[in-house]
This record gives sequence, structure tokens and C-alpha cells, in this order.
Amino acid sequence: MLDDVEYDDREAPAIGLVPAGVPWEEVQNHIKIQHDPLLVSPADGGQYVGAFWADARMVVAEGLGSDQEEAIQEFREFLRDHGEA
Repeated sequence: MLDDVEYDDREAPAIGLVPAGVPWEEVQNHIKIQHDPLLVSPADGGQYVGAFWADARMVVAEGLGSDQEEAIQEFREFLRDHGEA
């Protein structure tokens, strides 16, 4: 389980914000247990990646942009489009 996750809950669904530098394996383990949607900070100026649990597997949304606010909105739209909100 990740300890440093803050949540953006201004709109549904709430999205966990994973700090930069967290290994992908830890993100996967957290999602398997918590099932909360997570937005993973980009490494080295890349793009945010969203991840959530659906149908007994982790789903990844890539290319959400390099701006955190934009990435949160894009990920929420992705979740809604996939029936997760």
C-alpha cells in the first residue's frame, strides 16, 4: 500500500495522486488492494498515466498530458467513458 497518496476529490470519482518516483510495482500492488483510481506522476517531464481496477485486472490510461490539472480532467473523462464513475 502506498502511504503518500493524496486525493483529488473535487469531483467524482476521487483520484489518488501518486508522487513521482514511486515504482510501478508499488502502484500495481496498491490498486490490487484498494481499487482506487490513481494518477501517476511522470518521470523526467513525461506524461501522466492513470490506472484503475476493472474486471479483475488493472487498466492503464496513457498520454494524459504533462500538466497535473489537465491530466486529472482527462483521466476523469476516461473513467466516465469506461463506466467507472
